[in-house]
Amino acid sequence: MNKSLQKIYFDPYLFFSLFLLSTLGLFFLFSASNMDTSIVLKQFVYIVAGFILMITISQLDPDIFRRNAVLFLIFSFLLLGITYLFGPEINGAQRWIRVGPFSFQSSEFLKLAVPIFLANFLFDKKLPIQKKEIGISLLVIVCCFLFVFRQPDLGTALIIAFSGLFVLFLSGLSWTFIGGSFVLLVVSSPFIWNIILQPFQRQRIATFFNPESDPFGASWNIIQSKVAIGSGGLLGKGFGEGSQTHLNFLPETETDFIFSVIGEEFGFLGVLLLLSIYLFILLRCLYLALSARDRFCRLVIGGLSLTFAANLIINLCMVVGLLPVVGMPLPFISKGGSSLISLFLAFGIIVSMGTHKKFLPQ
Repeated sequence: MNKSLQKIYFDPYLFFSLFLLSTLGLFFLFSASNMDTSIVLKQFVYIVAGFILMITISQLDPDIFRRNAVLFLIFSFLLLGITYLFGPEINGAQRWIRVGPFSFQSSEFLKLAVPIFLANFLFDKKLPIQKKEIGISLLVIVCCFLFVFRQPDLGTALIIAFSGLFVLFLSGLSWTFIGGSFVLLVVSSPFIWNIILQPFQRQRIATFFNPESDPFGASWNIIQSKVAIGSGGLLGKGFGEGSQTHLNFLPETETDFIFSVIGEEFGFLGVLLLLSIYLFILLRCLYLALSARDRFCRLVIGGLSLTFAANLIINLCMVVGLLPVVGMPLPFISKGGSSLISLFLAFGIIVSMGTHKKFLPQ
């Protein structure tokens, strides 16, 4: 039998680091949910399903992703369309598709589809990439951003935009264009503020610049988050002993602000351990990108890895008051099946791109 058919594509470093991160996530979630075993059990089921999907996806040859990049993007848009037509409205947002007892956030697929599509579009273009290719790429990114932003879901929309922009940057985007885009963004900020942003989003940004303006209203979340993290000290208050968490001062402890729970109960050393695992995962992805078999694989790994890093950084900056609150889960730690499954799919794609090599003729 052909040796290539017997090979199992597997990266032990990523597998065990993700296993450790997910296990710690269950541990943290148990405390953050006030020892609610049903929430932890549901998260455990998603983790098991995620690992199965990751291992399965990692066996696929990268050429399969490249050949079906356009179809994957179209499929993701169709799911968004179904969400707009039939998705239930929850807390003023229409983001979910229900299938029997299960529901999932359709926009999560765009986090994968956009970088794969753009990597396929740009991988064989000469450097530096031309204005036409930049324009088409930006058009795709803006369309995807606006579709998700209208749900409204600014956090996911930003991550989708970053996933495309990272691939565009890695493809050879000039610094002149990057600088010009930044200037354009600054100039158009009044339009974005008055026309694009929703009132509650403007309120979050205003709160970010002046958190003491409404300490018992819009600023409550971020103030309590910083109190929780600061009170943890070096070693923390201990598992299940966080006063901000368990006396219900801290909001969204199972999702957006679970890092604050970790800081309060496990202190600086607990946070340092968690961040060390994240750093190891990112360094391993960097190694896989550098050793990948072709430019398409490098772009996909780079785009997905930087998107993962952006997700992490936005959540960390959000809970310590360095960025406005936009609703961003902590990867592999926060409660949520859709984001967890999409992360496992992303790392399955990364492993596929990093472990499949071209076979040299004998």
